[in-house]
Amino acid sequence: MMRKKSKYKPKPMLANPLAFVVESVTPVAQHEGSLLTLKLKNHNALAMLVKGQAGRKELDVLINALNTTEALVLMDFGTEYACTVKNGLDALLEVCKRGMRADRYVLKAAEMQALNEAMELHDRQLEIVTVGELDRSQRLVRDVLKLKKAKVINDKENVR
Repeated sequence: MMRKKSKYKPKPMLANPLAFVVESVTPVAQHEGSLLTLKLKNHNALAMLVKGQAGRKELDVLINALNTTEALVLMDFGTEYACTVKNGLDALLEVCKRGMRADRYVLKAAEMQALNEAMELHDRQLEIVTVGELDRSQRLVRDVLKLKKAKVINDKENVR
């Protein structure tokens, strides 16, 4: 007879807890290489969308960036810009809805303006948050997705 598999999974242990704490309070801006790479990736995706050359991969990058921006606003990093984030997310949602039908993502002028403002806010937030706060915002985004509280497009495939 075979034994039933246990559902118990031990929690991972940190090899160096002190280094983890120090890294968590370090500003993201001090990791210039990582920050620059992240900004380039985000702005490249936005530039490809503006040119009409964006695919699903670029849209996922923009969705992740704006979801992170929204999470940071909820964590009190620029609460006065909540409207900017909402407008950017709404514009991205409309682009995704239209683009999924034709598998071609094209921006309207108002959507381009809203996305530019939201991405500018995202860049400013990255300049002031710490690694720990950014990690917390990513966990918040994952929790929202896991609880299925995110807007979903039902056409060909689901988009976060």
